[in-house]
Amino acid sequence: MQDWSEYVDLLKPAADIFGSGTAPVDENLRANFYRQLAMNLSQGYFLIFQTDPRYPEWVPFENSAFLLQPNPDAVYFYTAVDGAGTYRVTGQRGTAPVAGFAVGNRIIGMTEGFGKGFGNYDLDDLTIGEDGAFEVIFSAERPAGWSGDWLHLDPESDFIMVRQFSYAWGRETDMRLAIERLDPQPPKSVITPAEVDRQLRKLFGSYARRLSEIGLGAVRAPHDKGLVNKFGLTTFQDLGNGQDWPQAYFETVFDIGPDEALVIETDLPEQRSYWNIQVIDGLWNQLEVLYRQTSLNGHTAKVDGDGRFRAVLSHRDPGFANWLDTCGHSYGMMIGRWYRCSDQPEPQAIRMKLSDVATYLGDRSPRITPEERAQAMRERLTGSQLRRRW
Repeated sequence: MQDWSEYVDLLKPAADIFGSGTAPVDENLRANFYRQLAMNLSQGYFLIFQTDPRYPEWVPFENSAFLLQPNPDAVYFYTAVDGAGTYRVTGQRGTAPVAGFAVGNRIIGMTEGFGKGFGNYDLDDLTIGEDGAFEVIFSAERPAGWSGDWLHLDPESDFIMVRQFSYAWGRETDMRLAIERLDPQPPKSVITPAEVDRQLRKLFGSYARRLSEIGLGAVRAPHDKGLVNKFGLTTFQDLGNGQDWPQAYFETVFDIGPDEALVIETDLPEQRSYWNIQVIDGLWNQLEVLYRQTSLNGHTAKVDGDGRFRAVLSHRDPGFANWLDTCGHSYGMMIGRWYRCSDQPEPQAIRMKLSDVATYLGDRSPRITPEERAQAMRERLTGSQLRRRW
């Protein structure tokens, strides 16, 4: 084992990437960057220290605490696996609109470059009992004599990720699940000093920095494409999303002044299993989830009488139900998702003075009173805490 100061020194070069993004640099950005590094260390501890392909368990991956562009409706869980192993997952489906697995290697931040996605599996394609129970085996080949649900585990796989998207926060039943390795392993031993040394070097020396580099690059990409106050569609396959994942994203970098707003307008797919929109900052961090209305989804959003969705991104409450709060950030991103939808519209973003929004929207979009806003925020706060978040 090395002296603790040597591990801390491994983290120091991470500061060199501050300011390499496209967001205007100031002390607030610096503070949030340092907070992001602390968050990366916290997240990395679970992924590096608490996972072992021989002894799998589900650990937190992304959620409302680990904020590097998670879906605010979602919780993600992760376990390390061996592509040559055989694993059984059991549990209850729950009632959230989206629940499923992703199989791949080199989850973002673990190595230089991006890994591969080998398969995305919707839990609803499995056999679900009347009580919501399910059982499925992951392996490279279907086990001999096994007639139950089976999902392919590519030999190059080194993780399985679980995703659950909620609509009515706190009102849906969360998924429950467990994992076990079926091919025999020796009894789990106490971690050795050499293993602790190796894992600390990975956590401090590469993971925390690399994750922030990915976040900065993810903001830079749409900026360099000219998607500033203008939406474009993407799949994020460059970040490891599999081609079979039935989801498209719409994204824009926003850049608005203190007295300005962006009005978002879009058609909605005729068939839409799940959709949402969220606000993130210039570092790719999701903004405050519980106490600010920084996201809307197909349950919380109000659809206008003409069937279109319109929302207002602004620093102050415009008095319309579909407000997206910038939390004081003049520069950042908005990202939305179309999941298993009949089509994938590209929204429009219209920049205008905040004082002109009411005239522009007129009676097309539902307004909201201060009392109704306060009630909506109470429901957001309690609902977020009642659901499983990590």
